[in-house]
Amino acid sequence: MGKRGEYMFIGEYQHSLDPKNRLIMPAKFREQLGEKFVATKGLDNCLFIYSLEEWSKVEDKLKNLPMTSKDARAFVRFFFAGASECDIDKQGRTLIPSNLKQYANIDKEVVIIGVSTRIELWSLDEWNKFNNDADISYEDVAEKMSQLGI
Repeated sequence: MGKRGEYMFIGEYQHSLDPKNRLIMPAKFREQLGEKFVATKGLDNCLFIYSLEEWSKVEDKLKNLPMTSKDARAFVRFFFAGASECDIDKQGRTLIPSNLKQYANIDKEVVIIGVSTRIELWSLDEWNKFNNDADISYEDVAEKMSQLGI
């Protein structure tokens, strides 16, 4: 864990699903995730993985969105309907629910990346597409981030 009990997931790993559709979670991530975690539909055609503690924080934020907002209601539905509590077995493997595998176009090869307080699971093809599309705009993104004080 990072400072003050916060999670700090960093790094990029590539793994393959086994014949039973199980994924080995990197050891560094397993230590912080614990035996149970929440997987849900993420943005950009990937899956978001949260520790139970971090999921609780996200859940609290989403509960406080104004239900009078159509966009807020749609996002909350998308996020919660796709969520699944998952566990990691003694060998460090987890079964990715079929609806989430389908959403993220995961077939065999999976890229697992740490993104601060969450983990993202990408199909190798989607990850490559994202990086190819993003290559031309990293400078633009960096410029916009500097406007936000980052």
